[in-house]
Amino acid sequence: MTKTWLITGCSGGFGRHLAQQAAARGDNVVATARNPETLRDLADRYPETLRVAALDVTNSEAIHAAVALTAEVFGRLDVLVNNAGHGFMGAIEEATPEEYRPLFDVNLFGLIETTRAALQLMRRTGGGRVVNLSSGAGIVGIGGHGYYNATKFAVEGLSEALAQEVAPMGIRVLIVEPGPFRTEFLGRSIAVAKRQIDDYSATGGAARSYREGNDGRQPGDPLKAVAVILKAIDSENPPLHLPLGPRAHFLAESKLVSFRKDIDAWRTLSIDTDYD
Repeated sequence: MTKTWLITGCSGGFGRHLAQQAAARGDNVVATARNPETLRDLADRYPETLRVAALDVTNSEAIHAAVALTAEVFGRLDVLVNNAGHGFMGAIEEATPEEYRPLFDVNLFGLIETTRAALQLMRRTGGGRVVNLSSGAGIVGIGGHGYYNATKFAVEGLSEALAQEVAPMGIRVLIVEPGPFRTEFLGRSIAVAKRQIDDYSATGGAARSYREGNDGRQPGDPLKAVAVILKAIDSENPPLHLPLGPRAHFLAESKLVSFRKDIDAWRTLSIDTDYD
């Protein structure tokens, strides 16, 4: 069955790869980016099935225009991919509101408003998939990434609740949790706190060093990841959580072990809190 997609953040990374692979297999795609000129080659390659729209997910009018274009051109929406986002590095104390609040505007609030607008069309046409790009950073908090962790932890909780709300309508939610893949994320898609405090050099400072030493050297192959995402989307029973790559799986397994250890160690005291 031919699917119709609306994908945010297609100028590079997973968004672009997903748009290209979906169009290549014959699906209809509305590919979006803040600068639609970055997608012109895709529009030229798939003139019948791919449309380009300018979309800054912090702009409500642009969100509704992209959804309206999807309805006007293709008549339905089967797959929404919330991929637009960027990262931020720095210790909690180091960052200023001017630095970290834009991260929430894009990674969380932009995702929320895009989802709310798209669900109106998905409910009318019946069923579908909402694919929210989280991260291994949405599974485990890591020093120097706290604000990014916070946005992705929020996406995880929101997605789990949404999955329960839309399941009776035939809409499934997938939370994609990639580890380090060789995209532009550590380059143009990440910001760093301007202030540096020496006391955080071993934590927040380590995160800065990771960026400098690993941009362009990440072990993950984005095309292999996209193949897994496509298979999950096409599945009749897709997973709610989809960790991608060895690092993401390590983080998930470590989180389960750590959580279980805390629960077991404090169970007797912490469970006995109801009224007698």
